[in-house]
Amino acid sequence: MAFVATICGVVLIAVVLWEGFETVILPRRATRRFRLTRLFYRHTWLLWARLVTAVIPPRRQEMALSFFGPASMLILLSIWAWIMILGFALLQWAVGSTLMTHDGKTGFLIDLYMSGTTFFTLGLGDVVPRNAPGRFFVVIESGMGLAFLALIVAYLPALNQSFSRRETSISLLDARAGSPPTAAEMFRRHGREPEMESLRQLLHDWEHWSAAFLESHLSYPVLAYFRSQHDNQSWLAALTAILDTSALAIAGVEGACRHQAQLTFAMARHAVVDLSIVFRTPPADQTPDRLPPERLAALRALLAAAGIKLREGQTDQRLAELRRMYEPYVHVLASYFRLRVPPWIAEEDWLDDWQASTWERGDVRRSRTERAGGEHF
Repeated sequence: MAFVATICGVVLIAVVLWEGFETVILPRRATRRFRLTRLFYRHTWLLWARLVTAVIPPRRQEMALSFFGPASMLILLSIWAWIMILGFALLQWAVGSTLMTHDGKTGFLIDLYMSGTTFFTLGLGDVVPRNAPGRFFVVIESGMGLAFLALIVAYLPALNQSFSRRETSISLLDARAGSPPTAAEMFRRHGREPEMESLRQLLHDWEHWSAAFLESHLSYPVLAYFRSQHDNQSWLAALTAILDTSALAIAGVEGACRHQAQLTFAMARHAVVDLSIVFRTPPADQTPDRLPPERLAALRALLAAAGIKLREGQTDQRLAELRRMYEPYVHVLASYFRLRVPPWIAEEDWLDDWQASTWERGDVRRSRTERAGGEHF
């Protein structure tokens, strides 16, 4: 029995150490097929999402879903800590319960208590090891407890900084592409300048954003569960709008920054594909189509009203080919994370987030037709 307890204790400690190393320290995507951390997030997220959908009113679901990212991270760290405590308690028990209280009591519960106080470095002194193996395990566990706390102290600020950098660019996109961002608004708001220089610069910035997003979310996949401040914004909506804009520029917008659009498209698609691999969400087509022929005609008309023309010929076919390269991944990620995919054209009645607060929204809401051909300010 002691042998079995020893094996179990060693396995529990080794699993947590390796999971923690891959999740917190390793600066690249873990490729093992079986990971406890992945199983934890996948099953708890799907359970939470179903529960929220079934119980919470629709207007409050986004807020409820936003709790999962931070809460799951704290729960996972707590699970790791308690598994480590249990593992060391099993080792102490396997060597004969070499721990004793001042009144002479021994046993597994005493081992478990001592393991907890040692791991969290409480140093109460009411339980002491009686021989060398017990002292050895106490020293090792206390060192691991200190390292665990140090990793948490370093891990949480790193997550917050990555989240803040991600959300800053998403918030900046509000005035540049609408809320939610759309390709039509992106062109309408940047298309009047010669050679669309501001759009080229925007796509250049988002090429770098996509690269930073990819690296941070491969290193810390939990960030994908952290939702944006506003219900109509998300990292997926921003990436999709940038991909739509780049695809349209590549396919046939006259005077558009085609080369920069190709670079941004490649980087943004790389991000959605790799994230789909990380979360094991294989691509799937979406029904109905995001851009059916009638919506494409409306898009042409909207761009024409803003002074932007699409080249004739193979533009529609080329655009469809480019869309097939990323939309299946976008749709499946949206389904998994319960996020909305932005349309190609903004809805008729809308406001950017910066234009109105909760108190003003009903007073200042204007239809899209009032400003279809002019400025958005």
